[in-house]
Amino acid sequence: MALAAHAERGADYRYGAVALFMTTGAILAALGFQYIGGYVPCMLCLIERYAYYAAVPVLFVALALTSGSYRGLAAILFFLVALTFLANAGLGVYHAGAEWKFWPGPETCGGGESLSTTAGGLLNDIQGIKVMRCDEASFRFLGISFAGWNVVSSLLIMALALRAGLAASAGRR
Repeated sequence: MALAAHAERGADYRYGAVALFMTTGAILAALGFQYIGGYVPCMLCLIERYAYYAAVPVLFVALALTSGSYRGLAAILFFLVALTFLANAGLGVYHAGAEWKFWPGPETCGGGESLSTTAGGLLNDIQGIKVMRCDEASFRFLGISFAGWNVVSSLLIMALALRAGLAASAGRR
């Protein structure tokens, strides 16, 4: 009986830790494709990264709170992360649908890189930047674009954060 209770208390930690690991890995992969692979992100790609940037510190804090008497607050944080990634999955579906021409993408979507403010740097930027449109997939792996993989990743992280939140809320009773 005591072993089962101990295992349940650790469940929120394990699921939350995997969510943190996946979130960090996904954002590092995106940055690697951008800066090492040369894939310039579009505006929607950059917006889709916000969920990952926000989730890393929130998941870290939630994990720190699971071992103490603040498990209820940890559960709330895990649920907020799950909600964030549900919204991010929706944005990814919109983006992937625009790439597959199921619906039009945003009119304002051009390149995601920022330009220099000096005249010489601006000229170099204009000559060197490849503008990515939101309705064109720059790369596909197994037939799925970066936006499609964002949907898969977001749904997995959402499920992990939701499970961690349920375990944390069950442990506070």
